[in-house]
Parts: sequence; structure tokens; C-alpha cells
Amino acid sequence: MNCIHVPDLSFIDKAAREFFSRVANQTVFAVSGEMGAGKTTFIKALCRELGVSLTVTSPSFAIINEYFTDTGASVYHFDLYRIENPNELYDMGYEDYLYSGAYCFIEWPEKAWHLIPEYAVQVEIKVMEDKSRNIIVKEP
Repeated sequence: MNCIHVPDLSFIDKAAREFFSRVANQTVFAVSGEMGAGKTTFIKALCRELGVSLTVTSPSFAIINEYFTDTGASVYHFDLYRIENPNELYDMGYEDYLYSGAYCFIEWPEKAWHLIPEYAVQVEIKVMEDKSRNIIVKEP
């Protein structure tokens, strides 16, 4: 298990670079944390690090957003917060995304743990008393 400390938002891009240096060759990430912990903010930084130049937003109503890197590679961003039944993911063909080899970032994975691949890297963002964040990385 690894931990990346983020004292404040000015360190988020550095944390994204450090994160990728620790999880080389991994592409599926289950990102959990309490509401307001910074899941979307961290995913935005990860997307910037991958070369996504378009605006990255939470797909909380669409469930999934697709972004493209500067080389044209797809990056998928899931937000499962609003799903009522994990079977909704089957209807949208989630497996095509998760098993595509593209980067996939999944917010609120606890809503459908049984559908997340076992090889997904688990990422938990914890808010500390001083409002800094610890990003805990647990590889399979």
C-alpha cells in the first residue's frame, strides 16, 4: 500500500505525476472517498497528466464521460454515485470500457464492487484534520 500526501490543491498535479510513477502499466482505477474528498479533482489532474486538454467534469448524471488525450487515446471517467442498481452498468455496456485497455477512472466503485475488475487499482482519498488529503493506493 502506498500513500501520497497532498497538503493543498497546489500539489495536485505533482500528486498525479507521483501516482502514475507508482502504478505503471495499470489502467483501471477504483477511486473512493467521502463526498467532497476530491475524487473528481484528482481525476482531473490525472487526465491532465495523460494529456487530456478538454475540460474534465464529473459524469454524475451521464454515468460515464469519454475524454481524448492529445494523441487521440480514449480515457473513460465513471461516476456511479447515482446508479440505483448495478445492473444499469450492464445496460450501458460497461465491460466494453473496462476491458478496452484504455484508462478508466471509477468514482464511487462501492456502488458496484462486484462488477469492478479484480485487477483494478483501489484508490482511497482521505481528508485529514488539517484539510490536507492522503491518497492511498492499493494495487491488486
